[in-house]
Amino acid sequence: MVDFINISNFIDIMFNASIYRSYDIRGIVPTELDKEECYHIGRAYAKFTGAKRVVVARDMRPSGDEFEPELVRGLTEGGVNVIRIGLATSPMFYFAVHFFGADGGVMVTASHNPGQYNGLKMTRAEAVPIAGDSGLMDIRDLAEKRDWEAVTQAGKTEDKQIKDEYVQMVTAGFSAEGLKIVVDAGNGMSGYILKDVFERLGGEVVPLYWELDGSFPNHEADPLKEENLEDLKKVMKQEKADLGVAFDGDADRVFFVTDQGETVPGDITTAIIAKEVLAKHKGAPVLYDIRASWTTPDVIKEAGGEPVMWKVGHSLIKAKMREVGAKFAGEVSGHFFFTPWFAESGMLAMGHVLTVVRREGKSLSEIVKPLLRYVKTPEINYDVPDKEAAIARIKNQYSDASRIFDFDGIRFEYEDWWASVRPSNTEPKLRLNMEAKTSELLEKKKAEIEGLIKGDGK
Repeated sequence: MVDFINISNFIDIMFNASIYRSYDIRGIVPTELDKEECYHIGRAYAKFTGAKRVVVARDMRPSGDEFEPELVRGLTEGGVNVIRIGLATSPMFYFAVHFFGADGGVMVTASHNPGQYNGLKMTRAEAVPIAGDSGLMDIRDLAEKRDWEAVTQAGKTEDKQIKDEYVQMVTAGFSAEGLKIVVDAGNGMSGYILKDVFERLGGEVVPLYWELDGSFPNHEADPLKEENLEDLKKVMKQEKADLGVAFDGDADRVFFVTDQGETVPGDITTAIIAKEVLAKHKGAPVLYDIRASWTTPDVIKEAGGEPVMWKVGHSLIKAKMREVGAKFAGEVSGHFFFTPWFAESGMLAMGHVLTVVRREGKSLSEIVKPLLRYVKTPEINYDVPDKEAAIARIKNQYSDASRIFDFDGIRFEYEDWWASVRPSNTEPKLRLNMEAKTSELLEKKKAEIEGLIKGDGK
């Protein structure tokens, strides 16, 4: 007679290295990431960092109900004392790590990814990110081994709230009085605090999808994609709103829509906010990413600041801010970074923009129009089997450019146009951003570069 033993209760999901990405952990639930893996990630974080006291937060995704307790169990069994702040936006989480003086933090979130995903973001003290090149792959290796030693004393857990302090911080000195604003939370975490934020900011607010729902039933919570702004623009027109605001799933990115229904590019928003920040910090460095319009450094210099171009990616931007002592940074992708904890805050960005519109007595479209000094493409993605060969062809073709930056792919500049070509970290793709003084020149050079990317005539 053969006895069959059911071992399903004793094994967990097969380890999946692919969920460990350049900046965080993200995977499909439960086939790529489950609660057991969250336990092991907690143990790995504890062992790798040696942290004694960390902040733990989560977003509204249903799987977080199981993931967060197992993460906490892994941390405490690894000897870490845990401050649980519960539901939070990613910027609230970063602020909490700073506010509580913790040794680091872990947040259960998959940002703007679709509802079937979840993930984790990790930091050291002062919300310094743990990314692919700064410890995340070491944590991955530890999680794969599952080799955990008993600790002398397990950590303890305490529950604290940070919502009130965060709302007070992101609204201090800002006002939306006299403005009519449509705000789309995309059923993401910004809906958790928007009511409290606007009770302090004032103004007439039309809420859109403020209900927390990790299945994202109305649209993907990614305002970088124009199709996800359609509902916002429709309601703005119906309501005759002064402007629109759209947050991503964890509220670390934000985009603005003018009274004319035009989306404000992230680099133009960077210029608007930089001018505000520099009014209080003359001469300070301000970071912008390699994809940004010439307008961005132009405005930074006009406002008395020092423009610093840098690589794309929140962990890279944050490290560079600390290095050069920057007071503000902005990315084309809608991330806006503030001091003193050098982290994103979509709410702070919104406060600045609303205050500018109110103070200037102009519409947002009137404020934006003089900043659209050049003609620029959106980011264009190309499937390229051999990314290195394509970039080599481009470098060779444009070696006579007046300025060349090669720290993130390549950006080359001429007197009347520039282009940036960057390789994807995870896919066989190249990403092209371009700008020129005329649309005719832009189209001509775009066709030229596309030929080089595709290897036409090689």
